[in-house]
Amino acid sequence: MKGLELSFRYYQEICRPELEKLFPGQIDRIAFGLVGDGSECYGYDDEISQDHDFGPRVMLWVTQEDDTKFGAALSDAVSKLPKNFLGFRGVNTSQYGEGREGVFAIPAFYKRFIGMGRPPETIDEWRMIPEVNLSIATNGEVFNDPLGEFTKFRNTLNAGYPEDLRLKKMAARCMKMAQSGQYNYQRSIRRNEFVAAFMAAAEFTDAACSMIYLMNNRYKPFYKWMHRGLKALPVLGTQAFELLKILAASGNHSDCADCIETLSALIIDRLRKSGLTHSSSDFLLDHGPQIQSRIQDEKLRSMPIWGE
Repeated sequence: MKGLELSFRYYQEICRPELEKLFPGQIDRIAFGLVGDGSECYGYDDEISQDHDFGPRVMLWVTQEDDTKFGAALSDAVSKLPKNFLGFRGVNTSQYGEGREGVFAIPAFYKRFIGMGRPPETIDEWRMIPEVNLSIATNGEVFNDPLGEFTKFRNTLNAGYPEDLRLKKMAARCMKMAQSGQYNYQRSIRRNEFVAAFMAAAEFTDAACSMIYLMNNRYKPFYKWMHRGLKALPVLGTQAFELLKILAASGNHSDCADCIETLSALIIDRLRKSGLTHSSSDFLLDHGPQIQSRIQDEKLRSMPIWGE
């Protein structure tokens, strides 16, 4: 059973019915769901995933005011709920697996991932948040949110980066993909520097994945899941997934170079169709400056193109 399904059933059959009895006046002020750390929050879990931090768990979110009023009592009640459910004996929490179930004040929950208890308001605040943390903070599912406060925060993050920052990141990814994949990969092969070539391919893969997520206005997840997640993205997701799979698995350097150039060409074509570049070059390095020139924020537009 997938972790999200297990969590939802635990919420429906154990958690909510019991809490309705204990907190009849507050139950409609509590949001329930599963968001955050763990492959199950992405729906990527399998039997291998169940060796740690897996089991019937659910998260409850309340406002800061409500946490002060009844958060401690709610946490105590949740801790006493039956742990055995559908053949699972509670959550097998690992050494660093704390904080994946229980009651959370909404500001504290988000602060754990994005460093602040409110949505970012400025470009500088957005820039401070690691992309993977934004992905973690917006994954999973919200089962019920009567007040809508948790979902309101979540929706703000899910709207994606401010457009200027998205463009800045896309410009930087153009430069990184060009340098590592289109330029240094084949040069390293010709020099028999195979470790350098391997590293160049890895740098290209990371930058290319980030570019595809940015094109889809989504956040790149943890490195272990960023390739798998491409399949769900409508803009170049499937093509990038297949090409990067070949790049990683093929032992033929010529095939790897072809994959790099094919994916670069697909991205350039998409950038042109989106009106972000008008260059006829097949080298991504020539497209980064054109994207950066479209940034409206003067401070961001004047920053080094390679950075972000």
